[in-house]
Amino acid sequence: MTTMTNASVREFKMPDVGEGLTEAEILKWYVQPGDTVTDGQVVCEVETAKAAVELPIPYDGVVRALHFPEGTTVDVGTSIIAVEVAGGAAPAQEEAAVDPAPAAEPEQPAEQPAARQPVLVGYGVATSSTRRRPRKQAQDPAAQQAASAVQSELNGHGAAPAAPAVPAAPAAPAAPAQRPLAKPPVRKLAKDLGVDLATVTPTGPDGVVTREDVHAAVAAAQAPQQTAPEAQPAAPAASAPAAQPAAPASYDSARETRIPVKGVRKATAAAMVGSAFTAPHVTEFVTVDVTRTMKLVEELKQDKEFAGLRVNPLLLIAKALLVAIRRNPDINASWDEAAQEIVVKHYVNLGIAAATPRGLIVPNIKDAHARTLPELAASLGELVSTAREGKTSPSAMQGGTVTITNVGVFGVDTGTPLLNPGESAILAVGAIKPQPWVHKGKVKPRQVTTLALSFDHRLVDGELGSKVLADVAAVLEQPKRLITWA
Repeated sequence: MTTMTNASVREFKMPDVGEGLTEAEILKWYVQPGDTVTDGQVVCEVETAKAAVELPIPYDGVVRALHFPEGTTVDVGTSIIAVEVAGGAAPAQEEAAVDPAPAAEPEQPAEQPAARQPVLVGYGVATSSTRRRPRKQAQDPAAQQAASAVQSELNGHGAAPAAPAVPAAPAAPAAPAQRPLAKPPVRKLAKDLGVDLATVTPTGPDGVVTREDVHAAVAAAQAPQQTAPEAQPAAPAASAPAAQPAAPASYDSARETRIPVKGVRKATAAAMVGSAFTAPHVTEFVTVDVTRTMKLVEELKQDKEFAGLRVNPLLLIAKALLVAIRRNPDINASWDEAAQEIVVKHYVNLGIAAATPRGLIVPNIKDAHARTLPELAASLGELVSTAREGKTSPSAMQGGTVTITNVGVFGVDTGTPLLNPGESAILAVGAIKPQPWVHKGKVKPRQVTTLALSFDHRLVDGELGSKVLADVAAVLEQPKRLITWA
């Protein structure tokens, strides 16, 4: 993209709005060319792989150009809007969208995490982290001549020179080994799926490996192996014509709807694939009588201390899980593959899975273990409201340790939940409904639900997982244990 050269025009670049993010989709522009903007004014809303974020402009001026339309995914560090400011030249780092490198300089890796500096939302990205990778240049004549000489020597092995002939697809000279180009999320996806990036054929710009390339490599490895014909040095005159590329398939829009996978949904899909194929899941179930818990919920709704707060069964289920973690702290851990260590957390960041129009997100309540029941109720209410409005911040979805997913709100009895990546356990809560139950020696209608606990069997064995699930069930069956066990 060519940046405006007017010295009074400043280019506002896509900032790094979350830890480790490399791109964001422009959801909505709030300004148009010709509009006047002021420092701190929100000019657009973008969606990252974690959440929707509003971007403020860091200076006063007049909008001269919007470089990308709504719905476009833009790399971090790319200019998205040009603003003409009165008086003063644009900073030097804003005068060029691409910082060219000398032709002889070797191509830089696609990522240099150590060089990235933390930034504020709306105030750009540190210059050290926005240097663009130089485009691949055609090989110079001298290098081509040297490569041809080497190839000739390899082909001839010192024999008498033969008459010149047109070779049919000569083997390309071996390129120097270098690290495959890929963004950090793609590298993590490849690691989670056990894919060697060096074996993946890149299709991205400048030879960058994309997520689609990694998934294609996995699909190819899983497909039935077929024997490929040997490459021939020269095609015989009677050989069959080369196969033509298949025409793109057409779809009946009246019978099918195709939805692009991007943003939160795309990130969730990649995370779930990584979780399913890296952590050995075990799921245990227990059916429990929660009649007393439901009565306590009704009592708390009338308590003045909970006035204006969201009080529901999920509140007491969350508290029951926190009590179980306190009694069995080793469940609150993570697996460090690089260090081959189990990391036990002495704090609980309690994740709550929330279904939103943009997909499933899992914000968490920081230090939930230290909150009183009213404080936990307030945090749950804020978490749910923010998620429904689509305003959950990236930081709210980072650092979770254990998660609860309430599938019961959809009328589902239970499920086998997948772990949130980096966590050791997730509790699924089924629908609470009247069922015949043996209570005090008689069959009576009671409020019953089924709990399912999935855990990472690398660091949580069956005994520990069973103890945690049994403790949660015991608290919900006899809520007074919240006092005696706390």
